[in-house]
Amino acid sequence: MCQMKILLEEEDKQELVAEQASLLEVVEEGVNISTLFEEPRLITGVRVARIDFLAGKVTLTKTEKP
Repeated sequence: MCQMKILLEEEDKQELVAEQASLLEVVEEGVNISTLFEEPRLITGVRVARIDFLAGKVTLTKTEKP
Protein backbone atom coordinates (compact mmCIF):
# COMPACT_ATOMS: atom_id res chain seq x y z
CA MET A 1 0.00 0.00 0.00
CA CYS A 2 1.31 3.44 -0.88
CA GLN A 3 0.27 6.38 1.26
CA MET A 4 1.31 9.99 0.79
CA LYS A 5 2.29 12.92 2.96
CA ILE A 6 0.29 16.06 2.25
CA LEU A 7 2.16 19.34 2.68
CA LEU A 8 0.90 22.93 2.51
CA GLU A 9 3.49 25.32 1.09
CA GLU A 10 3.27 29.00 2.02
CA GLU A 11 6.01 31.59 1.58
CA ASP A 12 8.79 28.98 1.16
CA LYS A 13 7.65 27.07 4.27
CA GLN A 14 6.05 23.65 4.27
CA GLU A 15 3.54 22.51 6.89
CA LEU A 16 2.58 18.85 7.22
CA VAL A 17 -1.19 18.63 6.77
CA ALA A 18 -1.64 14.85 6.77
CA GLU A 19 0.47 11.73 6.99
CA GLN A 20 -0.48 8.42 5.44
CA ALA A 21 -3.17 9.91 3.21
CA SER A 22 -4.92 7.20 1.26
CA LEU A 23 -7.18 9.43 -0.87
CA LEU A 24 -7.01 13.02 -2.11
CA GLU A 25 -10.02 14.34 -3.97
CA VAL A 26 -10.01 17.75 -5.70
CA VAL A 27 -13.30 19.57 -5.13
CA GLU A 28 -14.51 23.07 -5.93
CA GLU A 29 -13.70 24.37 -2.43
CA GLY A 30 -10.20 22.82 -2.25
CA VAL A 31 -9.22 19.22 -1.51
CA ASN A 32 -10.68 16.40 0.58
CA ILE A 33 -8.06 14.24 2.30
CA SER A 34 -8.78 10.78 3.72
CA THR A 35 -6.50 8.66 5.88
CA LEU A 36 -7.00 5.14 7.13
CA PHE A 37 -7.78 5.96 10.77
CA GLU A 38 -9.19 9.51 10.75
CA GLU A 39 -12.29 11.22 9.43
CA PRO A 40 -11.99 12.82 5.96
CA ARG A 41 -10.82 16.42 6.11
CA LEU A 42 -11.61 19.32 3.75
CA ILE A 43 -8.79 21.81 3.18
CA THR A 44 -10.34 24.89 1.59
CA GLY A 45 -8.73 27.51 -0.62
CA VAL A 46 -5.89 25.30 -1.85
CA ARG A 47 -4.83 23.60 -5.06
CA VAL A 48 -2.43 20.78 -5.87
CA ALA A 49 0.92 22.31 -6.85
CA ARG A 50 2.94 19.13 -7.38
CA ILE A 51 3.03 15.41 -6.69
CA ASP A 52 6.34 13.66 -6.03
CA PHE A 53 5.63 9.96 -6.45
CA LEU A 54 9.16 8.88 -5.52
CA ALA A 55 9.15 10.82 -2.24
CA GLY A 56 5.47 10.08 -1.55
CA LYS A 57 4.53 13.77 -1.18
CA VAL A 58 1.70 15.96 -2.44
CA THR A 59 2.32 19.71 -2.14
CA LEU A 60 -0.63 22.09 -1.87
CA THR A 61 -0.55 25.87 -2.27
CA LYS A 62 -3.13 28.52 -1.48
CA THR A 63 -5.29 29.61 -4.38
CA GLU A 64 -5.11 33.22 -5.44
CA LYS A 65 -8.08 35.29 -4.39
CA PRO A 66 -9.95 37.00 -7.26
